[in-house]
Amino acid sequence: VTSFPTYSLHCSLLKVPLMFGFLYLFVCSLDVLSSAFQLAGGKVAGDIFKDNAILSNPVAGLVVGILVTVLVQSSSTSTSIIVSMVASGLLDVSSAIPITMGSNIGTSVTNTIVALMQAGDRDDFKRAFAGATVHDCFNWLSVLVLLPLEVASGYLHRVTKIAVATLNIRSGQDAPSLLKVITEPFTCLIIQLDKSVITGIAMGDESLSNRSLIKVWCELPAQQVSSLPASPTGFLNCSSLGLCNPESARTFSNTTRQKCHHLFVDSSLPDLAIGLMLLAGSLVVLCTCLIMLVKLLNSVLKGQAAKAIQKVINTDLPFPFGWVTGYFAILVGAAMTFVMQSSSVFTSAITPLIGLGVISIERAYPLTLGSNIGTTTTAILDALASPGDKLASAFQIALCHFFFNISGILLWYPLPCTRLPIHMAKELGECTAKYRWFAVLYLIVCFLLLPSLVFGISMAGWEVLVGVGTPFLGLLTCVAMVNVLQRRKPSHLPKWLQTWDLLPSWLHSLQPMDRLITQATLCCVNRCSGNLDEPSEASPQIKIRADLDISVLPYLEELALSPVPSPRLGPLPLQSATRL
Repeated sequence: VTSFPTYSLHCSLLKVPLMFGFLYLFVCSLDVLSSAFQLAGGKVAGDIFKDNAILSNPVAGLVVGILVTVLVQSSSTSTSIIVSMVASGLLDVSSAIPITMGSNIGTSVTNTIVALMQAGDRDDFKRAFAGATVHDCFNWLSVLVLLPLEVASGYLHRVTKIAVATLNIRSGQDAPSLLKVITEPFTCLIIQLDKSVITGIAMGDESLSNRSLIKVWCELPAQQVSSLPASPTGFLNCSSLGLCNPESARTFSNTTRQKCHHLFVDSSLPDLAIGLMLLAGSLVVLCTCLIMLVKLLNSVLKGQAAKAIQKVINTDLPFPFGWVTGYFAILVGAAMTFVMQSSSVFTSAITPLIGLGVISIERAYPLTLGSNIGTTTTAILDALASPGDKLASAFQIALCHFFFNISGILLWYPLPCTRLPIHMAKELGECTAKYRWFAVLYLIVCFLLLPSLVFGISMAGWEVLVGVGTPFLGLLTCVAMVNVLQRRKPSHLPKWLQTWDLLPSWLHSLQPMDRLITQATLCCVNRCSGNLDEPSEASPQIKIRADLDISVLPYLEELALSPVPSPRLGPLPLQSATRL
């Protein structure tokens, strides 16, 4: 009996290193996932960037930024390509600004995918999906306001030009990524990519079109390179090595490299096949680590410990400094993202905590805004490494990314009434908790179908884009205003407009689609079980679900999940009754 508390203490202490271990594998799987997407779609992304005629259209540039960032799963990679193109003179700053806005939207897809892994519990899924989509809502709203403003006035171009002229900028080297120092020893054993191939394709180098992204030759460590003979001035000693002709110089260049050591260094498979293999493997590891992290956090963060942590994280500073709490959270998010050099990793790491209720969505919102600022440091550091004659242009586009996020924060954070992304994300979370398939539909529509549709319309010309977009945005604005009035001031509306019942159900409700998806799912289940000729007797609950109206199912599930008797109702007295 006395050994039981000791055993329980040992189990609790063991959970802490296990959590850190699964968190490490979780971050590594995100890195491998990004590499998989780059292998599968990196060259396509480079080809998209290559067409400067398309990028000169602001709306098309915005969509290109979204699609490319979704393909490579990294806003750092896409913004680095943009900075390189500006530094090389292939793209001017004004055309690159919409692309950076699009990369801001595309980077938020990663934590939305992570939120799907918590679909098992309705309440956790609602919180996690709301916490993930608050990033999407902020980015979309910022683009809807700032892109037309930039096209009309060019304020970002003007402000950053003044900032570059004021600051005394000098070339420098990239700052080390502290997170990669920890994760690269493991991820480099799985796959290593030559990202300069994507950048070269984007810059129009046709010789790289058939080159594999998989790195075969790696640079020697600095200690081994420094041991090679060289002159005191830093140039190679030709007399001792005979490196004064081009062939000898090429031979010396080969001596400074060694063959990489990762799983696919000698593989003959195409990049697409390796990318799909890594995509499947990284998703399995990602799901497993996330499930284990959630279970461990559930077992650790319970009782008084959970309440104490929630109180510390979600409580504001004492009066009169309560308003400073959100801005302090923005600084924390920016600092953490600067350390990790990836906003996707930071927002994906806090998504499970939002799902568990440890971090509220009101606190996650400023943390996400801070991560948006922190991720701009990657482009700034890349710009500082540009050649001297192109440094000003590269640094200006990096500052455009920074000022875009600052402008979005000034629009959607300082006043509580302007924090629309929180309300929008909560609505999306409620809808996803009721119809879980809506999360997948949201991903496909917002990050694939809608950008592709807008891209196609924009390529038809400004007249077509304005002719189609203006009525659509006007209709969307009217619907939003009517929805607000229906909830808060229904008496201000005509009686026939106080509800949407005048429209067909498929226009104002997801229930018809949910019924269709449920029936299709049941049909697939029956086909897989082989019971096509006669109904299954083993699962009467499935029959009941198929016969019931779909609007009743969420309430039945809630009753089934919480079979606690109401405290107001006592047991009913037995009555004598005649049998039917």
